[in-house]
Amino acid sequence: MKKLSLLLLMLIFLLGGCKAAPANTYPDEPYAVVDDMVYFTVSAVGDCTLSTDINYLGEHSFVSVYNNLDGDSSYFFKNVKHIFEEDDLTVINFGGTLSENGTREEKEYAFRGKPEYVNILTGASIEAASLANNHTLDYGSTAFGDTKDILQNNGIVWFEGKNFAVKEINGIKVGLIGTSFLRGGEKEKFLDNLQELKTHNPDLIIASFHWGIEKSETPNDLQIKYAHLAIDNGADLVIGHHPHVLQGIEQYKGKYILYSLGNFCFGGSRNPADKDTMIFQQTFRFKDGKLLEHSDASVIPCSISSIGEHNNFQPTPLSGKSYDRVKNKILERSSEFSGIENITFIKGK
Repeated sequence: MKKLSLLLLMLIFLLGGCKAAPANTYPDEPYAVVDDMVYFTVSAVGDCTLSTDINYLGEHSFVSVYNNLDGDSSYFFKNVKHIFEEDDLTVINFGGTLSENGTREEKEYAFRGKPEYVNILTGASIEAASLANNHTLDYGSTAFGDTKDILQNNGIVWFEGKNFAVKEINGIKVGLIGTSFLRGGEKEKFLDNLQELKTHNPDLIIASFHWGIEKSETPNDLQIKYAHLAIDNGADLVIGHHPHVLQGIEQYKGKYILYSLGNFCFGGSRNPADKDTMIFQQTFRFKDGKLLEHSDASVIPCSISSIGEHNNFQPTPLSGKSYDRVKNKILERSSEFSGIENITFIKGK
């Protein structure tokens, strides 16, 4: 589990902390307990699209890179895998489908990846995926159904719309709810779905939204409204996607809102103009089964590519001047909100 304090990390190590188990296992003991306090770390990242539109195949496309790997699916997340292995739960927005079936929808970009691409996620210790977005129906309902089955059969929790998920992970009961503002009627039903989720008595609620305007650096009024509504009605962390660029971070009533995490492992473009992204991590503390108000949060500034010339689909933590630039971008885009001063920024090695 990623600790935001070196002292805390050393303490857990000395007390015999072990690596987090996959999301679909039910260990007898919580992951880390120190002085009767349970620590639970969540990592959140942006859009993961493991495919290429059929109209844009060719050199440097996601499909061509994968086909040249001789089955080595570890390539894509190898620079961040160590981070995800050490947390309790890694959550992504999965944009696209995993299927051999379906007919392409009439739209500018549609994504369908091979079912075997699921190994890219499982091999990187990714345990949960929101499917509440505008690309999960790119090849129709059959391919969408295949995607849900493939994720579930490989131990990845999926959630979207009324299909929220409740999973006990390392002793903590986590509720996951996803809402797309780009699919008809979902946002109007969000509060009803959230209230239904709460009847399952989760210890922690994570709300994922697909919303906002593409390329916009600031959230619009609707994003802010629903983010606050989510927290007012029980969400403990709000995650945003869709603009494909980073937006600001807000701490509202002690809870964090990530208005847009940008892209992450993004096969949708060979060379997007903005490759900046981040990993957000938060360690929640529980005592006597209750979530405490104090929690530690950190941001790891990253690029979606390990090289600058084009997108090689290999998200990488940043250091040096690149780290400073992305850190300052996040600080600037968060300046209209409160709470960014409470977040620790972490450099890549």
